[in-house]
Amino acid sequence: MVEVYGPLDYEKLKEVLAEKLEEEIKPDVRRKSEAVAEAVKKEFIHAWNAYKTYAWGHDELKPLSKTYHDWYGVPLGLSIVDSLDTLYIMGLDDEFENAVAWVENNLNFNVDASVSVFEMNIRWLGGLISGYLISGSKKLLDLAVDLANRLLPAFNSATGMPYNSVNLKTGAVRGNVNNSADIGTLMLEFGMLSKLTGDNTYYTKARNAMETLFNKRSSLDLIGESINVDTGSWVSTVSHIEGLIDSALEYPYKSWMLFRERHFSFKSFFYLKGITKYCQENYNGMIYYKRVNKDDGSLVQRAIDVHSNFYAGLLALAGRIPDADMFATTCYMLWGKYGLMPRYLDYSNFTILDAKNYLYPELVESLFHLWNVTGDDVYRMMAYTIFRNFVRYCRVDSGYAGINDVRTMQKADIMNSYFLAETLKYLYLIFSDTPRVDYDDLVFTTEGHIMRGVVPV
Repeated sequence: MVEVYGPLDYEKLKEVLAEKLEEEIKPDVRRKSEAVAEAVKKEFIHAWNAYKTYAWGHDELKPLSKTYHDWYGVPLGLSIVDSLDTLYIMGLDDEFENAVAWVENNLNFNVDASVSVFEMNIRWLGGLISGYLISGSKKLLDLAVDLANRLLPAFNSATGMPYNSVNLKTGAVRGNVNNSADIGTLMLEFGMLSKLTGDNTYYTKARNAMETLFNKRSSLDLIGESINVDTGSWVSTVSHIEGLIDSALEYPYKSWMLFRERHFSFKSFFYLKGITKYCQENYNGMIYYKRVNKDDGSLVQRAIDVHSNFYAGLLALAGRIPDADMFATTCYMLWGKYGLMPRYLDYSNFTILDAKNYLYPELVESLFHLWNVTGDDVYRMMAYTIFRNFVRYCRVDSGYAGINDVRTMQKADIMNSYFLAETLKYLYLIFSDTPRVDYDDLVFTTEGHIMRGVVPV
């Protein structure tokens, strides 16, 4: 790892990384990059086989105790649904067919459980839709429709913004204080479902929620963390690019990419403008995004969480390459300080506020988008070192374990489904020179599921 924690010379850093790339992935970068892609696939198979052995049909593997965790007390096959398009992308066709068969024969959403609308949407609904687009299985599409219909009562608030949770069997809702990410991260999945079924209900509900949230932004074009969906009043006025807000900033631009409707790009333009003007700062030679009050832009805290690493990828997609490059490099430095970036830290003094790293995908996602847009192998170098450290610190005999404390690399008994759905998928894609999918025809959801570009509704 290259470790730089003071004032940063970005061009010099990229030169150093390019030299390391030549050293570590040589002599033929393209030939060796494909070898790294195969190494990533091998690690996916290791994690996947452990899940199959100890947790098949359940939501997530607990790799240290060799047991499983079900989010809502009943097995809903989360890791299977979340991994469908990864299995396909990596060419694991037999595993893909077996996974589709399990979903077709076993997945049932008629359960008496109160679930997160956000999580069911990005993980299960997105996974089912992506799986359907690949396999053509009508059963997967029927399950997606069934799930979406069970989530629809959440939109019956006075503002049309969804409640936080809904009971899949009864339709009872809870949580009238919801965060911006949960409200604004529905459009890709619900919109695509409308495209596939011809029923515009899903598209309309998600668009109205996004529209209402956008209209609640401040005069600075900033949104807060949480809002009362019944009254429309903000509960937390803190604005940033981190968790609780992050994907609400991501989805307008990606919705424009998928549906090509100008109102989506309009929303994205104003969000990015507000964030750039009031949150972005050059601090000690590095680019960060501070936490501010959405109404007056005043400083709340100089802190960064690992989820904000996604923002470099969004900037890359939006064509803002210099800012994307500088922020990705900042994030990479923070990963390099400990080997894995802590979930949350104060960047004014590098005080760790939350030391865990649960196999997070956001930086490798951004590096994939930057590499795909620019073709610059320096992003492969960054991704390679991150992959190497995941193997070094997180690999166990029965899969991959998250880290409770990056200072000691104490392992946690958890392998989140997004490690299969996103982290390893993006690591594979950044190194694969013979991709099975056409990036120009795809939009990746916030959970890394692939959606195909379509004509407007």
